[in-house]
Amino acid sequence: MKIFITGVAGFLGSHIADAMLVQGHEVSGCDNLIGGYRDNVPEGVEFHEEDCNNLEKMQEVLKGVDIVYHTACTAYEGLSVFSPKLVAENTYLNSVSMASAAIRNNVKRFVHCSSMARYGTQEIVPFTEDMICRPQDPYGISKFSAENVLRNLCDVHGMELVIAVPHNIIGPRQKYDDPFRNVASIMINLMLQGRQPIIYGDGEQKRCFSFVQDDIDCLKKLAFQDNVVGEIINIGPDEEFVTINHLAKTIAKLLDFELDPVYMKGRPQEVRLATCSANKARRLLGYETKYTLEQGLSEMIEYIQRRGTKPFTYHLPLEIVNELTPKTWSDRLF
Repeated sequence: MKIFITGVAGFLGSHIADAMLVQGHEVSGCDNLIGGYRDNVPEGVEFHEEDCNNLEKMQEVLKGVDIVYHTACTAYEGLSVFSPKLVAENTYLNSVSMASAAIRNNVKRFVHCSSMARYGTQEIVPFTEDMICRPQDPYGISKFSAENVLRNLCDVHGMELVIAVPHNIIGPRQKYDDPFRNVASIMINLMLQGRQPIIYGDGEQKRCFSFVQDDIDCLKKLAFQDNVVGEIINIGPDEEFVTINHLAKTIAKLLDFELDPVYMKGRPQEVRLATCSANKARRLLGYETKYTLEQGLSEMIEYIQRRGTKPFTYHLPLEIVNELTPKTWSDRLF
């Protein structure tokens, strides 16, 4: 089959490309390189350095494609409060553009990678797919809006849709010189430079971190199984629900680093308790957590050490700067 992956130079997209190539499929993809590295693109992928919002180009590159994996996104929950236009363009609008191009080219199935941000704050954790979504930042709102418009378009035009909800993914190839996202990568990059991590709020926010290969084992099935069409499926672990403080301590232990975090004011609209149930993925996809948090972090450390630490690059504009803007961004503290 012909598989097209948006965000193919990114963390998740490049790993999906690997899995599709191993299965013998013809793989192509695009990326605007906002959030990825060019050398993430696996050998054998037909690569287009293009933005998904370029509808004319997307209509051209999707000719003959059977399956689209849409992973391209400016996945910045915190930053979206201060750069909403950037995030909306590259989260909501790029999804609409890709759906339009895919339908025009009679693509059979569209696998859309959404986000746990769709759920917002809920009274109960872990989040289940049947919950009423209450996204509370522009990124989450854009992701959930994209889901709704995709569902509408696919229903009308007859394209199969699967909505995957991978969350808090970690692992090799994640962009680690990005000051706006990827907390584990930021901490590792800082500690390897002998610098203390910065933690927003009291650090008692809780998350489950998902090693990328565990997610890929499920994501690669979404292109082909009949029982997933029309479904929303959380993909990621629900066993190790840990605080950001615990994450910092775990990384410090693995690096034998003397930890003394710098605490700063919390970010607006951050969800305090966020984790997803994996029960549906277990039932439909045979999901199994094979990597512990420590194992996943160890592989990230090896990857960053191998590539070498990097200075943080403030590559995205702050559209709103006021007293609420984190000093890490406005004053470039990383």
